[in-house]
Amino acid sequence: MVTRGLLVSHAVTAAGAALVASGLLWTSGVIPPARAADNGAANVDLLKQPLPDIPGREVRMTLLQRDPLVSSAPHRHPGHYTFGYVVQGTYEFGVNGQPPRTLHAGDVFYEPPGALHSVSRNASPNEKLKIVVFMVADSSKPSTVPEPK
Repeated sequence: MVTRGLLVSHAVTAAGAALVASGLLWTSGVIPPARAADNGAANVDLLKQPLPDIPGREVRMTLLQRDPLVSSAPHRHPGHYTFGYVVQGTYEFGVNGQPPRTLHAGDVFYEPPGALHSVSRNASPNEKLKIVVFMVADSSKPSTVPEPK
């Protein structure tokens, strides 16, 4: 049986490895260009890896790119432990109705499973935002679910 503490321990270890790997990928130019998006947002799937020793779980890594002042609608990451590393830009980040925080390149964040990601916005009027998102995900659920209006 997998305990909550063991799962969190795995998640923290994996997140650290992901951040190191993303830094190496970013500086080496290995990260592919993003798919174009009409709304100034693009996501590049970097990795999807099942975790055989934690049944029903997998790691998902994504590069999020947002044009200046682009935001996403409120959403949730159902059943996923979500970690993020701001690679470039200024990120306005708010969870569960808490006051938004402003994050900059080098900052990290965490969202607990099922939390409402109420604010997700590139706060810069002139600089692109790039974030590496790392999830220890429930393999049966999508990465993101929009919050009903």
